[in-house]
Amino acid sequence: MEPKLTTPGTSALRVRDLNVTFTGGGREVRAVQNIDLDVARGEFVALLGESGSGKSVTARAVMGLTDEHTRVEVSELVVAGVDLKHLDDEARRLLRGDRMSLVLQDALSALNPVMTIGRQIGELFRVHRGATAKQARASAIELLALVGIPSPTSRVDDYPHQFSGGMRQRILIAMAIALEPEMLIADEPTTALDVTVQAQILDLLGNLRGQLGMGILLITHDLGVVMEVADRLAVMYAGRLVERGDTDTVLNRPAHPYTEALLRSIPQAAGRGERLLTIPGSPPSPAQTPPGCPFNPRCRLAIDLCRSVRPPLVEVTPDRDAACHRSEELLSESAA
Repeated sequence: MEPKLTTPGTSALRVRDLNVTFTGGGREVRAVQNIDLDVARGEFVALLGESGSGKSVTARAVMGLTDEHTRVEVSELVVAGVDLKHLDDEARRLLRGDRMSLVLQDALSALNPVMTIGRQIGELFRVHRGATAKQARASAIELLALVGIPSPTSRVDDYPHQFSGGMRQRILIAMAIALEPEMLIADEPTTALDVTVQAQILDLLGNLRGQLGMGILLITHDLGVVMEVADRLAVMYAGRLVERGDTDTVLNRPAHPYTEALLRSIPQAAGRGERLLTIPGSPPSPAQTPPGCPFNPRCRLAIDLCRSVRPPLVEVTPDRDAACHRSEELLSESAA
């Protein structure tokens, strides 16, 4: 099936009412529910939440990387002007790497250990662009230089195990941007790296965003990373979005108790020696989400209404949405 082009615009990603259900094991489990996401070209959007909140499931559903035991339902899914909703598997496969790309967090597992880096990067040009082996090698060297790999001409023939963790992550990014996609999803790209290398990878993504004009969806649980790079922020909990808006606005005055709790749990240099604040309890299993607001068992503001009625995601201030019955009180509290 040929990709259907939508009206040209500035959107790199538009998702409406995305639902993902796991169907294996003899029962259905709704892992992601009613997700709406927008990423403009040249924009850095962070999808934030604890492990198990559904961030990576959302990314794989958008990319079409799900198995036969996963059902994906979506009202609208447009990437770089292409309507993906009705594409078959082969048509979507051809778009991956070309219009949209995914950077995984475990570079060593994602790279083929028995192929040189040059061959792995060059394969993208051979498959999608019909390049010769010589042309593909030259393009691979250019990409290695672009992402800051020293001596790219000599290192293009090295294998993944010959690179450090930070360098392997750069190689994954090089593969993701090889064909200059309009949309890049980075799934926890700095999790296994030390702080210095994390900063280098984030700077690299920011520079590439500026050079190539691509939209970036950064999936993370690290608020420090979000503060550093994100233009806008979407907070996810138990498979649903609970807050979204401009990063500075959301982090300075959160409208959802979960966002507030995440901020309170960040270690502060001024509080050295004091007890670290934590969020009580743990995220619910997708198979056993509590009634009402899923955060209510851990929320300091929970009332009877929170335990019985699930709050919708609605606009609480201009350009900011939250799913909380007590958003106005929380905002008033932070303003006091």
